Amino acid sequence: MSRIHIHGGHVIDPASGLDEPRDVFIADGRILAVGTAPDGFAADRAIDATGQLVLPGLVDLAARLREPGATRKGGIVPESRAAAAGGITTLLLPPDTRPAMDTPSVVELVHSRAQVADAARVRPLGALTRELDGEYLAEMAALRDAGCPAVCDGGRPVANTLVLRRALDYAATFSLPVVLTPEDPSLADSGRVHEGETATRLGLPGQPAATETAAVGRILALVEESGNPVHLGRLSTARAAAMVAEARRAQLPVTADVAIHQLLFTEQDCDAYNTAAHVRPPLRTAQDRDGLRRAVAEGAITAICSDHQPHDPDAKICPFADSEPGVSGVDTLLGLTLRLVDEGLLSIAEAVDRVTLGPARALGLETGTLTPGAAADVAVVDPRQTWRVTPESLHSRGRNSLVLGQELAGRATATLVAGRIVYPRTP
Repeated sequence: MSRIHIHGGHVIDPASGLDEPRDVFIADGRILAVGTAPDGFAADRAIDATGQLVLPGLVDLAARLREPGATRKGGIVPESRAAAAGGITTLLLPPDTRPAMDTPSVVELVHSRAQVADAARVRPLGALTRELDGEYLAEMAALRDAGCPAVCDGGRPVANTLVLRRALDYAATFSLPVVLTPEDPSLADSGRVHEGETATRLGLPGQPAATETAAVGRILALVEESGNPVHLGRLSTARAAAMVAEARRAQLPVTADVAIHQLLFTEQDCDAYNTAAHVRPPLRTAQDRDGLRRAVAEGAITAICSDHQPHDPDAKICPFADSEPGVSGVDTLLGLTLRLVDEGLLSIAEAVDRVTLGPARALGLETGTLTPGAAADVAVVDPRQTWRVTPESLHSRGRNSLVLGQELAGRATATLVAGRIVYPRTP
């Protein structure tokens, strides 16, 4: 592997508290030193980061790559390369693939396709139950041995509380983190938007906030009784965020993330039957958005994800109630997170933490840091470079972005995974 010297940049590494101009030295796929060159170090390649930020590569806790099962919408190769272009170096793939990620053979398929891509790391999350049916526990030990860092319900909550309790206990015996979707399926029913003024005005079936808060209450009760750690994926309500904050103050082993669009948009963005704003969980009220923002700023919510879900055009060019939920987000996660800095919600160091160290710690991943000895997953970012989000400027196959036509500030100019430059790609 080549020895790389990144010079002239401003290093921000929340794990070590660094927020100052430093050089970064890489050898054998790992961070060799930050600051002064080790004795005898001779670089094979130099990256000039003058005027730019040098960050740990972003860690995205929820990115559906559409493979296996729906490659017309995306695929591991194009989507992991799109992620690398956005400064993301680790993608967590939920298990609701087709077939579900419930056997080592499916996990091995994902790993082999990720090797072909040679881009962002793809870490598949194992299924919590067989075929995600919520009835029979998956072979978690086999999934762990195949390379799954955690198990997950894949957006299909386990309705039977006894099965969920046993799943948490079983995962704990293998030291596997559990990622759960805080949704009560019976309350969610056929809701397409938040149950409120917008749903009434548009005549669309609504989903109440209790869909989420009831589920969070059930999960927290199990965690309090068993002590088994849980990560809650993609909160959407202020009340749920407050419940998580209270649980963390009580020192329960709970973490949570939020999709970036929940911090910037509300139910009103669904007006005019805007299918780009059809997401799950739905965009909620301005009060919910503001409560989520406070939770992120105060550290109760420790991670921001893209909740990447690329779609083909037909999935969105139809009546709102018939459209498929989800936005394409890996291209814009970096720029939208930096928008939170411009709006004064987070400092640049806090913003970097929420998309690097925070998500890595939530699932016990050995990434999200530039400390010496860590894997050299690095994003070099020009925070002043502006770009307009258009279908042509997106690297993902999915053009279903909520911010089409908008201008974002901040782009990755170089992305390294294990010391390899995966963006920009060389012929």
